[in-house]
Amino acid sequence: MDKIIAVIGLGYVGLPLAILLSKKYQVIGYDVNKNRINELKKGIDVTNQIFDKKIIKKSLNYTFSPGLLKNCSIYIITVPTPLKKYNNPDFNSLKKASKVVSKYLTKGDIVVYESTVFPGATEEICVPILSKSGLKYNTDFTVGYSPERINVGDSINNIKNIPKIVSASNRSTLNLLFRLYKSVIAAKIHRVSSIKIAEAAKVIENSQRDVNIAFVNEIAMMLSFMGLDSTEVFEAAATKWNFLKFSPGLVGGHCIGIDPYYLAHKAKKFGYSPNLLLSARKVNEEVPNFITSEIIKKMKEHKIKVHGSKILLLGATFKENTADIRNSKALKIAYQLAKKKVKLIIYDPFLNCKSINNIETSNIHPKNKKFDVIILAVKHKQFKLLSPVNFLSKKGFVYDIKNLFKRHTRIYRM
Repeated sequence: MDKIIAVIGLGYVGLPLAILLSKKYQVIGYDVNKNRINELKKGIDVTNQIFDKKIIKKSLNYTFSPGLLKNCSIYIITVPTPLKKYNNPDFNSLKKASKVVSKYLTKGDIVVYESTVFPGATEEICVPILSKSGLKYNTDFTVGYSPERINVGDSINNIKNIPKIVSASNRSTLNLLFRLYKSVIAAKIHRVSSIKIAEAAKVIENSQRDVNIAFVNEIAMMLSFMGLDSTEVFEAAATKWNFLKFSPGLVGGHCIGIDPYYLAHKAKKFGYSPNLLLSARKVNEEVPNFITSEIIKKMKEHKIKVHGSKILLLGATFKENTADIRNSKALKIAYQLAKKKVKLIIYDPFLNCKSINNIETSNIHPKNKKFDVIILAVKHKQFKLLSPVNFLSKKGFVYDIKNLFKRHTRIYRM
């Protein structure tokens, strides 16, 4: 295939995809963020998705100038789809990207969307923008949808070995996209009958996980009020063959905590209220508040004065082994504690900054200090080697949200 491919949006999803495609095809990587483009040209990826500077620098042509897209024939759009006020879908970036592409569409071109949306969004929101090019949909240009499944911070389940769903507006485009993705991805490429099917499949993946985690979170909070060790309860329950193993904890980031709202938004348009989805979201959103209140309660039990107390937060990202702090619930706990006038330090080996919202932040462990409370919020690989009890003050304790450390009289779990 001699077509030039453009990847629109070079973030956590777009950059790995663009580099992977560039191994076999001519690829142009476009992003509106000039700083991002300049960094990539120097071999710097602040998302830490790609570590090899030579691969970053030499793989493809990076640009923030849309004019360089004019010779492309396949456009793959991988921009974020966050939430607006009241948890409504925010298609602003998706619309802008579609508008840029519409200016350079020519007859025979294909536009592929990988961003997470609700069923119907691609054809209801994006296609009309592309059609402003003057070209006719499914006659002059076609559209595909292949949802991203990148697991940020996961070196095992990476873009090359995660099964890929592919859909398109007609069969010939579907087959072409199947061959395109199959040529660079080792895992199964799963073709579906329509774009809406692919959109729905993607959005329910994370919604299902959100519901499952909400169940164990609610059980863990209930057991806490009863004075029972939730970890031991779950371990005992898991001895039955059909008990599904999920762990309680913080649910943040740009997928699991957002996708259910997209699905719920569309369902409401049809007059259906997805009670389970929204209840699960409510439970998971409440967890940071619950943890903060539990920590304050434990401090009082240990006769630790909250005002002026020294607290160390282990991890500030939304999940382990990544520098991504988008929608981080660990940070929500930090902000709540900061309001209590505590002396808080964030230690996160993946962050390269001195502060977050005026909270002292370091990627080096403050070994020479003692803390009244140490909170394990994120399960970074570096934390597995820590012995947090050694850094506690006389009355201090550890609150282990991720169940990482061995049982100890001074370590509490959610």
